[in-house]
Amino acid sequence: MTTEVRILLVEDSPLDAELEELELRRSGLEFKCLRVWTRKDFRRAIEDFVPDLIISDYSLPDMDGLTTLQIAKEFLPETPFLFVSGTIGEERAIESLKSGAIDYVVKDRLDGLAIKVRRALKEVGERSEKRHLEEQLRQAQKMEAIGRMAGGIAHDFNNLLTVIMGCGQLSLDGLSSDDPVRANIVQILKASERAASLTRQLLAFSRKQILAPVVMNLNHTVAEIEKMLRRVIGADIEFVTDLEGALGNVRADRGQIEQVIMNLAVNARDAMPDGGTLTIRTANVLLEESYVRQNPGAQPGLHVMLSVSDSGLGMDAETKLHLFEPFFTTKESGKGTGLGLSTVFGIITQSGGHIKVCSEPGQGATFNIYLPRVDQTIEGSISSRPLAALPRGSETVLIVEDSEAVRMLISGILEKEGYTTLLASDGMEGIDLAQTYEGPIHLLITDVVLPRLGGRELVHRMASIRPNTKIIYSSGYSDHTVSKDRKHYLQKPFKKDVLIRTVRDVLETDA
Repeated sequence: MTTEVRILLVEDSPLDAELEELELRRSGLEFKCLRVWTRKDFRRAIEDFVPDLIISDYSLPDMDGLTTLQIAKEFLPETPFLFVSGTIGEERAIESLKSGAIDYVVKDRLDGLAIKVRRALKEVGERSEKRHLEEQLRQAQKMEAIGRMAGGIAHDFNNLLTVIMGCGQLSLDGLSSDDPVRANIVQILKASERAASLTRQLLAFSRKQILAPVVMNLNHTVAEIEKMLRRVIGADIEFVTDLEGALGNVRADRGQIEQVIMNLAVNARDAMPDGGTLTIRTANVLLEESYVRQNPGAQPGLHVMLSVSDSGLGMDAETKLHLFEPFFTTKESGKGTGLGLSTVFGIITQSGGHIKVCSEPGQGATFNIYLPRVDQTIEGSISSRPLAALPRGSETVLIVEDSEAVRMLISGILEKEGYTTLLASDGMEGIDLAQTYEGPIHLLITDVVLPRLGGRELVHRMASIRPNTKIIYSSGYSDHTVSKDRKHYLQKPFKKDVLIRTVRDVLETDA
């Protein structure tokens, strides 16, 4: 044993206690020992000393061995209890074992004491590790369940927001600049965009957000947003970076990683109301099998670590248990949505990474993020082309969407821009239209999740019926089994301009 343990000796004989301590130390066991021999002192030691192991005589001045055992099991049921006695006898020994003692040693045969103590401590350690892993598994299952619920809620809300935003934009287009109604619609659109931001955070938590991963270096990312970070955290907080020079590359969504760093920095700032130090570190690390066993969700191998530390208030165990749950916050009302850290959790998990949080009350907090290291070189950024006037069209578009409001909105926007639209409420209706419509169908816009026949199966069947029809998927959350090309995917809620440009871009592609 290399870790010092706390042993409580319940023994009224100083000489016997000394012999027991000597036997244990001679075996190489490192421990801190406290001796008591009265009921009052025993109760106090249980609360203040909190022993890892209790060794007790059976005959004591004001209580017998079974009473001592009963008190110990009442307050420390998981702490191993061992009798060392010269008067216990066989019948009492059996009774004590039935009552919860792990073993007993006769005083004139102390040579077996160390072996039994080590075995007891090992079993306790194994049980503790098992409980820890079980608790982590339960927490992971709970987070997965919350994630599924959050993704479903975000999907339904995105349908509603698509209609609100689309109809609002159409209404705004028809109003003059001095119309008194215009200000109200502008406020509706602003509120819907804020609501859309919340659903995006829910989607990030549930790991159903669309990502555009590129090979990147986290040192570059930290450097690029350092000025912004300094403005966000304020002048009363010292900002320190410790970046490894030969840092490996990772593959992740650059914008999402920037959001992760920003969210953690804001969280750290709020944990330091009187100022302090925010430290961002990067390092190349190797996650070994022993670490992975202790941290479900982690994967072994080479990783790049991004660490964000603060010198703030810290967190207790209960807070850490709920830290990444959506809408959980320790901040006062109006100071946060409770989605910042849940967003961090979702982004890192969806990127194949892992988060480890270390914190104690009054000791600050450290968030260690581990992303798999890749051997690929950094990809250059793609500059966006300037936006031209909204393009019109004349092609025929088949819209398959189970939400009537969304279906009618898409149709209304495209019809206004010159397109012909065909409408279906599910995949089977879409197939019927594809088979019976006499003219060409240039484009299919389909939701991913549909009644009777889903969007993926619909696209598969369309390939044989209408092989030249181009495809746009639309959904309230991402799906890794659909097209990986982002311009072939409309993330709800989308704006009118995004719909029009996406349709035109897909129709004009060669592939």
